[in-house]
Amino acid sequence: MNRKDIMLQRQLQTRMVQTGKAPVYEGGSPVNPPVVRASTVVFDNVAQQRDLRARRSGERVFTYGARGNPTGFALEDAVSELEGAYRTRLFPTGLAAIAMTLLSYLKPGDHLLMSDAVYEPARKLAESFLAPYRIRCTFFAADGSDVEGKIEPATRMIYAECPGSLVYEMCDLPRLADIAHRHDALLVCDNTWGSGCQYRPLALGADVSVMAATKYLSGHSDVMMGTVATTEAAWPALSARSDAFGMTVSPDDAYLVLRGIRSLAARLAMHEQHALRVAGYLQSCPDVRAVFCPALPEHPGHDIWKRDCTGTNGLLSFEFQPQVTREAADQWIDSLELFGLGASWGGYESLVTPADLPSARSVTDWSGHGCIVRLHIGLESPDDLIADLGQAFDAISRD
Repeated sequence: MNRKDIMLQRQLQTRMVQTGKAPVYEGGSPVNPPVVRASTVVFDNVAQQRDLRARRSGERVFTYGARGNPTGFALEDAVSELEGAYRTRLFPTGLAAIAMTLLSYLKPGDHLLMSDAVYEPARKLAESFLAPYRIRCTFFAADGSDVEGKIEPATRMIYAECPGSLVYEMCDLPRLADIAHRHDALLVCDNTWGSGCQYRPLALGADVSVMAATKYLSGHSDVMMGTVATTEAAWPALSARSDAFGMTVSPDDAYLVLRGIRSLAARLAMHEQHALRVAGYLQSCPDVRAVFCPALPEHPGHDIWKRDCTGTNGLLSFEFQPQVTREAADQWIDSLELFGLGASWGGYESLVTPADLPSARSVTDWSGHGCIVRLHIGLESPDDLIADLGQAFDAISRD
């Protein structure tokens, strides 16, 4: 009696559970890998189960949903290709990726050097979470100029973000890598701005590169995810700690980010073109004191950007003239019609948010500057965006 006849003899409820698990079809292969939703993974026999479980600490094998799934594995491969990495791990959010990076490489008694220009939640994590575990954190200048003087015998990690958050300070990453490695420390870089497409920290000497895939990798403002890509030497510690904490992502989210990566280069080229148009307009506005974008020749660190980066993206910020009050700056934001008021960026849409540099920095004094606003320039017509910015300036000028 064949399997089909045996199945027909079984009760309906049994057949409903047992059938339809492995559809067989004749044809080609899909362009994109399928979404594999799985928590439980079953094996052919005990020997296979034991073998795969014994190998999973050092190899990427499909053994349980919390250890990853084939859809996520495909995304890991894509990110590793972008970053020039040995391996990549996926996390539920960008901040989770940062947290797991700190936990994987630091222990009580260690000292962390962190850039003054990091993503503000990363700063708060270092200040509030690490201290009770006797991991000390010292912040260094956004351009990295004072790092050597702040290195201690206990320093085990230099954590940079380049370009820096909010006003895009550039640092000399190869120099930081040299300093870190001479003092037996790791260099970690937040590469969310560069997306692996315009900036590659691992190629510049970093050991670990962290990205919020929520931003440009996804590109559609509908997924939360973080990635950590490492060199071969740095991989084991991250892999072991991530497994211990049960870190994984939804295969549906992995699929969406993988789909977003397919258009990453084309989208970034449009974001760059539009952002530079808007930056040029802002530089001509009487109410604007300075425009922050590393691709602009006037930007501090522009020479490093030219050396290390292959382009810019849709992010730029600007500083109002000192006479523009906070209330007027808020009114300017509220007058915009095409820019959503939101804290994220990297999607197809244009966004605006006020930036509080005095609270986001502790090494550099920003208290004497005018109000700063961050823009993300999306894929809308730059002519329409410039017109919208212009009518907002007109609105505060009339008042």
